[in-house]
Amino acid sequence: MSTLTDLGVAAIRNGVRDGEFSAREVAEAFNTAVAGADALNAFIVKTPEHALAAADVADKARAAGETLKPLAGVPIGMKDLFATKGVQTTAASHMLEGFKPEYESTVSHRLWEAGAGMLGKLNLDQFAMGSSNETSYFGNVISPWRRGAGDNTPLAPGGSSGGSSAAISARLCPAATGTDTGGSIRQPAAFTGISGIKPTYGRCSRWGVVAFASSLDQAGPMARDVRDCAIMLEAMAGFDPKDSTSLDMPVPQWEAGLSADLRGKRVGIPAEYRMDGTPAEIEALWQQGIAWLKDAGAEIVEVSLPHTKYALPAYYIIAPAEASSNLARYDGVRYGLRELAEGQNLQEMYAATRAAGFGDEVKRRILIGTYVLSAGFYDAYYTQAQKVRTLIARDFDNAWSQCDLLLTPTAPSAAFGLGEKQEDPLAMYLNDVFTVPASLAGVPAMSVPGGLDAGGLPLGLQIIGKPFDEQGVLNAGLALEQRAGFTARPQAWW
Repeated sequence: MSTLTDLGVAAIRNGVRDGEFSAREVAEAFNTAVAGADALNAFIVKTPEHALAAADVADKARAAGETLKPLAGVPIGMKDLFATKGVQTTAASHMLEGFKPEYESTVSHRLWEAGAGMLGKLNLDQFAMGSSNETSYFGNVISPWRRGAGDNTPLAPGGSSGGSSAAISARLCPAATGTDTGGSIRQPAAFTGISGIKPTYGRCSRWGVVAFASSLDQAGPMARDVRDCAIMLEAMAGFDPKDSTSLDMPVPQWEAGLSADLRGKRVGIPAEYRMDGTPAEIEALWQQGIAWLKDAGAEIVEVSLPHTKYALPAYYIIAPAEASSNLARYDGVRYGLRELAEGQNLQEMYAATRAAGFGDEVKRRILIGTYVLSAGFYDAYYTQAQKVRTLIARDFDNAWSQCDLLLTPTAPSAAFGLGEKQEDPLAMYLNDVFTVPASLAGVPAMSVPGGLDAGGLPLGLQIIGKPFDEQGVLNAGLALEQRAGFTARPQAWW
């Protein structure tokens, strides 16, 4: 039998249920892996006792002959954007360092109710703002992957959910939560050779998740394969009256509905995603993905999303605008960091607290957002961006008259070296060029690994679906997964 840390969610769930191994054995194996991987800096807080406690509950239930919960015996990682009662929740910012919530986020609560245990809180870009996991106050997450030919350059695990992607890829956890505002589940999944799905906006509750851009933020699962993502999503999703944007819809049985047979499905290839400067390897993988979906029975059609080129600029107006509003609550008065020198007045205390508490990228986005919301520029920027967002959503609606799903690359390149794009924010923002449109439209989208580049680094393919059609996205992802046969994994150096 393979080592326990090589097993995914379904294999662990089934193995514990069938008595092949105990849940405690699984938790101990992953706790050991987490403890030995500090070089990756994937975890901000480790909670081995939480994982063991959940495992003991699962083992006790099995010994008593009780029906096990859906995730009984499965230890997972929790992105440190989700409030966890009594466990430090920081959003990777000095502003919230030491903050221990007195409440549990809805998504994490549902996972614990389903029987999962928590291995720890995963590192991320500060307040989920970043594409490389280089903005965390607690240091960079380093990808477990390395380029070939003895190149030991530390690589970005993607962002903002870089701790989640690195931990799953390095076999520190079988699955983890992520959040996706403009690609923060899908891009890191592509960079590290794992799967991740951003569900339809509102499918997973945002209550208890530290806010970045409220009209875009959406929680979702990250795991090693499509089935594990389906299992996780079933546990995470559902209506929540505490979240006014939550979808009041039943949660489908996504795992039971998995099928790689795409006969009768039409898959659209958006012409506007063929961009100048796209590496030949990305284009080749896209063509390979088209061939794989044809092999699964799908009909391939060309479609147009004419406003795609405006998606990135619109996103980088709307998201910072919402961030500037959401982050105004961090004032040093109610909770979190307070920088107060003798003789300071209230305004000076606000300024000192925010200067010390927020990192450079967070400050940059707050300033952009404040600027575009200011009286003289609101109509010129924010109002126009919202109109563009409506046009982008309409593009998708029009495309669904011709197809059921869309296939695109996930990211414009493989993982880049840490520091390579740090000095040029615009180059960093371009990492989201393929993922942002689906976020603006609120539709489900998933990345699955499709192959390796010339340097031996993972490349991802993205499936985009109609609103509420996570099943179609997962099924197409499964068809790609089966045909890609992606088994590459990073060689342990940490």
